[in-house]
Amino acid sequence: MRLIWLALLVLVFPASAQEELSAKAWLENMSLALKGQEFKMSLIHLQADHIRPLVYLHGKVDDHEVAFLEHLNGPPKNAVRVGNTVTFIEHDQPAYSVRAERIQGVLPPAFAGVISDLESGYQFVLGGRSRLAGRPSQLVRIIPNDDNRYSYQVWLDMDTYLPLRYDMLNLEKQLLEQVLVVELIVLDDAPAILREAYKQDWPEIMPQPQREQADNWQFKWLPQGFKILVKDNHRLIGSHEAVEYIALSDGLVNISVYVARAGETALPDELMTRNGLSLAAERVGNAEVVAVGKVPAETLSRIAKSITIE
Repeated sequence: MRLIWLALLVLVFPASAQEELSAKAWLENMSLALKGQEFKMSLIHLQADHIRPLVYLHGKVDDHEVAFLEHLNGPPKNAVRVGNTVTFIEHDQPAYSVRAERIQGVLPPAFAGVISDLESGYQFVLGGRSRLAGRPSQLVRIIPNDDNRYSYQVWLDMDTYLPLRYDMLNLEKQLLEQVLVVELIVLDDAPAILREAYKQDWPEIMPQPQREQADNWQFKWLPQGFKILVKDNHRLIGSHEAVEYIALSDGLVNISVYVARAGETALPDELMTRNGLSLAAERVGNAEVVAVGKVPAETLSRIAKSITIE
């Protein structure tokens, strides 16, 4: 009986000290924890057609953030981040580095960003409390202000504020993607593997494509909160033809838009949704436009149709 009471107290007492925290404050504490704490997460990334077991480590070495992501199934595939440089290490190709603030594929990079930046597109609502990975947790819902994007929910460890579970839901509240932590270990110091990663000489950051004599593509409509982040030139796989590339983001969701002159490059002509990732292809004047992102396909189609040259 004594053990049962102790278990109940673990759930009740942390809650009493956090009753006055708003949903936004919980998320802001999560952002600080993801950037400032030393920890190891064993987690599972679930999508409709696959399950990926992962290990993620994070710490600080000489005041620099260092992180390591390991894929546990299949051929060796790892990623290392030192500061704002992420290096990908795979068994069948040379290691390469890119500039990025977070390692993609674990949690949305926005979770460690400025939470206020999300408020133009989302509202934050507290949910209930539960127990995940053996730890009491608080649910925070991230609800879109319109039907142009999906909703999210994240369970935060009530001790460390680190995320223990993350869900992406479609407009019908069906689960599209989930990251589930099965074990969280809080560390007193950065582990040896991160210290070694910090000292390693990684490849130089890949240069960004030059965008010369490109058309100034703009959008007559974007969902509230979405902004243009990048414009450059890409080449489609298997093709020597260049396409214009435009990166959009609302802070939480990224959308890629590809534009090519009609007839110059064969672009997809179908509309599909898979694992939350949608694609829309539209003919706009003498251009073919493809938009890809984790938003409803109707949103992508409307974005593609709204593109214009200024």
